[in-house]
Amino acid sequence: MPLLTIENLPDAAVPVPAGATLLAALQTAGHDWMHACGAKGRCTTCRVQVLLGLENLSPPTEAELRYRAAGRLLPSERLTCQARLLTGAVTGRVPEATQLPHVQYATNG
Repeated sequence: MPLLTIENLPDAAVPVPAGATLLAALQTAGHDWMHACGAKGRCTTCRVQVLLGLENLSPPTEAELRYRAAGRLLPSERLTCQARLLTGAVTGRVPEATQLPHVQYATNG
């Protein structure tokens, strides 16, 4: 099964079932992840910085392409509510701007 690892979260090696978004997999694994618009691709609060394995994700959605064009989503970032891990593995980080105050994040990965 494809695997998502979030290097600045403890115990964040998350199996991603076929067809599931990264956000759904993270939530199923018990991780609290910001998503202000309710996982509808209408904001950028659920973004993840992809460090390795960007090519293993589904192509960017129309929402992600709009945010990139507007300068609100970097080419190395994806929205967890939109991206699906198709094969292999992805390693990422929770961006500082979207870290939740009640979650303990590692300061270095």
